Amino acid sequence: MRAYELMIIISGKLEESNAHAWLKTISASITAAGGTVHGNPDWWGKRRLAYPILKQEEAYYAVFNVVAPGGALDEVERNFRLSDDVLRHKLIRLPDDEAARRGMVSAA
Repeated sequence: MRAYELMIIISGKLEESNAHAWLKTISASITAAGGTVHGNPDWWGKRRLAYPILKQEEAYYAVFNVVAPGGALDEVERNFRLSDDVLRHKLIRLPDDEAARRGMVSAA
């Protein structure tokens, strides 16, 4: 199992309740892929973008801590790329010491 951090930027054109519904959808898709969401997603709310993306000036930000097998989240990322509501996403693998610091994996 590997520890990941997933940041997602959701369209600011959505109502906040619909953006929150995306959090549940993302968590469910991670679980369906064989991973788990560690803790609650860090909801940053609606923020101004540094530069316009698809002619949008504002968007919702959320950060997930995820533990999943290697390659299990490929289909989840593919769905993000296909979705019109997801402006950007970034999935990074956390170093083992950072994952242990966050309590996502046991220190080896």
